[in-house]
Amino acid sequence: MLAAIFVDEIGDVTRFATPAHLSSWAGLTPKHRESDTVVHRGPNTKQGSALVRWAAVEAAQGARNADWLTETRTRIAERRGRNIATVAVARKLLTFVYYGLRDGHIRALEQAKAA
Repeated sequence: MLAAIFVDEIGDVTRFATPAHLSSWAGLTPKHRESDTVVHRGPNTKQGSALVRWAAVEAAQGARNADWLTETRTRIAERRGRNIATVAVARKLLTFVYYGLRDGHIRALEQAKAA
């Protein structure tokens, strides 16, 4: 179900130059305002597709059988908190979605399983 949401909502993935652009479009990146030497960082922008953002967070919360993903989420949660860890894993999953839609397969998963 989540894969169908990603494919339908994202559409042509080549319109995004990088996975970071896709994450930004989905609203999973923090606000960043900067003027000269003063930098203000804030919570996630939540601009963009609410459905893709929801699907990415649901996938991050429901990924129980991916050991490397659970370890990443636990490691970040110990330092930054559970909610921040979930969003960080959701951004990582959107990176995999980007490469999966662009290339037709996800090479990073093979490397993650080997690690």
